[in-house]
Amino acid sequence: MQLLVNPTLEKCKKNLARPVHKTKAINKIVKPILRKVKKNGDKALKKFAQEYDHVHLDSLLVSAQEINAAKESVSKELKAAISTAKSNIERFHAAQASPELVEEVMPGVVCRRKSMPIQRVGLYIPGGTAPLFSTVLMLGIPAQLAGCREIVLCTPPNREGKIHPAILFTADLIGITKIVKVGGAQAIAALTFGTETVPQVDKIFGPGNQYVTAAKQLVTKYGVAIDMPAGPSEVLVYADESAEPSFVAADLLSQAEHGVDSQVVLVTPSEKFAKKVLKEINEQLEALPRRDIAYKALSNSTAVVMEEQESAIALINQYAPEHLIIAVENEEEVVDAILNAGSVFIGNYTPESAGDYASGTNHTLPTYGYARNYSGVSLDSFVKKITYQKISPEGLKTLGPIVEVMAENELLHAHKNAVTIRLNQLKGKKK
Repeated sequence: MQLLVNPTLEKCKKNLARPVHKTKAINKIVKPILRKVKKNGDKALKKFAQEYDHVHLDSLLVSAQEINAAKESVSKELKAAISTAKSNIERFHAAQASPELVEEVMPGVVCRRKSMPIQRVGLYIPGGTAPLFSTVLMLGIPAQLAGCREIVLCTPPNREGKIHPAILFTADLIGITKIVKVGGAQAIAALTFGTETVPQVDKIFGPGNQYVTAAKQLVTKYGVAIDMPAGPSEVLVYADESAEPSFVAADLLSQAEHGVDSQVVLVTPSEKFAKKVLKEINEQLEALPRRDIAYKALSNSTAVVMEEQESAIALINQYAPEHLIIAVENEEEVVDAILNAGSVFIGNYTPESAGDYASGTNHTLPTYGYARNYSGVSLDSFVKKITYQKISPEGLKTLGPIVEVMAENELLHAHKNAVTIRLNQLKGKKK
């Protein structure tokens, strides 16, 4: 992990650049996968399962027997933890529901706005180096709360053709019944085009590797929506001498272990504190089972000493981290100045891990700087807003002439006539 002392913002931008993927090379692999799944459906999915997951599948769907067996194999301790996390996530996401908006903007002109669920959604759950059963909660709960009519979960099988039992337990707990043994870009293709087994959906959610990410971005041209562009996981910690170095080191490592292309950043006003954190990182790293992954991620990562708070905040907003931990003495002042972040964790006793699992907020967040213009997944991600308007005869008499003037000046005379013909009829009634 490199150490920069009082660098310029321009130097920081260069040194904090995210790892770049070779998009053309990745798309060259992904595009044929999309074409083959579109053309051959389940046959292509089973072939890719053999090629990429090294497993022969007779059926792509998880059976009720498999779900029941999985439920039996999950420990009581994990079941209790998942159930508590479910409760917190449900409570926070249910509170996000907005009532129907009704406003009479002028006499006789009533406008409304109402949330309607996206009817068919696909949830992609990674199952590679870390089976993310927590992501089932983060995506499945708001989908259920929103009232989505059909929820399809795709996740890759292991070499025995099985799905991690915690993923199946969690899916069953929140009522997801259609679970498909398919991963990678081929899963995104199946959700986009539909196959004999996999229903076509309207919107696709979920994190994934670079091939999944590329596939999600490519399929948007076929009329399916996605939650957000995504990249490797990342965290930025802004901490001063009031923070505990061991806590900061643990938070940085918790993101570094996600993958070799993850990125972690420390920003601090104190070089002495930065060195304490780096020492802690080296000590804690040795005890991690995924230390090789974390070590490689740390090679893409930076500790920045920035003495001026104003410059530090400017750096944070420029970087726009997926996760932002603020552990400084004047935390509220700093929090109020943050413009770009996926999710913010405040204080010494708020580890980013809490948001990843069970605090109640969603862990599906914009990465790669997209926090400048995207929100994380929420209840709103699973609904669309429809607007309505109703105009009374008296309301049209007031509003109509305004519309006529505007339409005429845009040279859209049919638009004007749609109003004029009604106003003339109302005048005729008056006679």
